[in-house]
Amino acid sequence: METNAQKMLKSLSPRKVILPVLVGLGAIIYLMLSDDNMDFQEVKQAFSSLNPWWVGAALIVLILRDAGYMYRIRHLTSKKLSWNSSFFVILLWEFASAVTPSVVGGTAVAVFIMNREKIVFGKALAYVMLTALLDNIFFVVASISVILLAQGDIFPPEAKSIPLLGFHLNLEQVFLISVLLIATYTVFMGWGLFLSPKTFKRFLGYLTKFSFTKRWRRSAIRSGNEMIIASREMKGHSYTYWVRATFSTLMIWSARYLMLNCLINAFTHFNLLDVSFDELYEQFLIFSRQIIMWIVMLVSPTPGSSGTAEYFFGEFFEEFLGVGIVLAVALLWRLLTYYAYLIVGISILPKWVSKVFRTRKPSVQ
Repeated sequence: METNAQKMLKSLSPRKVILPVLVGLGAIIYLMLSDDNMDFQEVKQAFSSLNPWWVGAALIVLILRDAGYMYRIRHLTSKKLSWNSSFFVILLWEFASAVTPSVVGGTAVAVFIMNREKIVFGKALAYVMLTALLDNIFFVVASISVILLAQGDIFPPEAKSIPLLGFHLNLEQVFLISVLLIATYTVFMGWGLFLSPKTFKRFLGYLTKFSFTKRWRRSAIRSGNEMIIASREMKGHSYTYWVRATFSTLMIWSARYLMLNCLINAFTHFNLLDVSFDELYEQFLIFSRQIIMWIVMLVSPTPGSSGTAEYFFGEFFEEFLGVGIVLAVALLWRLLTYYAYLIVGISILPKWVSKVFRTRKPSVQ
């Protein structure tokens, strides 16, 4: 097994799950024990009266989201990935993202996984970059849209300030920093991928010619070369190709956010058959705040946003559930959207390794 493969598989090691699990569970336990208003009897009662139909709806939406991921990656590869290969690519990609800091993500591992599934390196790199670009465009456009529609209700009024880089910032400020970073990165990547990859490479070279940036020059040149390769693979796609890629991205993220609506409805016993305008607006706020929360979480330095996600969940959704119950729901939410992928990743990784390393070699053409 080649050195690069060993390095990639090391990043997928089951031992990697220990730190994010300890951080995430530790954050929940700490928040529960440090909250004077925490009533464990109330939490027990809330779980005992849980609406099973909404829990079932949450699971269905979760499955639809993963199916959407598989459809999108299969579509982006022009069906060169089978459904079986798409299954392994997406779930191992999710696993890689869960054990690496959100600000880093699992993109390098995703390229490696696709390459092992007989997608040539240049194409695999292009598809991963395109996926990230589509997701980031969604984040920026959707977040601006919901802020305009919510008319000032999108940020919790009682949220605590957050220490960041020596400053204490409110949620609006943290969001603004995050979305500006994402937008800048998206414009930068779009420019390199679709407009001028060679200029992109020269720009990276210019940025790393100074004495204090020379340490990153080799990595910058490699990134520039990879962008040129990826850009070449993006040419010649039809209008339908882009429409389907965009639609599937909308479906994926909408399903991800609607899953929490279903979970919260399970605890609040929201009745879809007898609903008022105010209740519909509340559902819109729950959906919208997830978009904002996700952007804030993207700059988390912890693996899979462990600790960060649990903390921000309480800040954003306490008013819908109450002080005590919100942390219990946060644990259930993370169980379905995070810990489940750690378990699935550990379960399918040996089978995938056996499949691709015994019968296949990476595509390099």
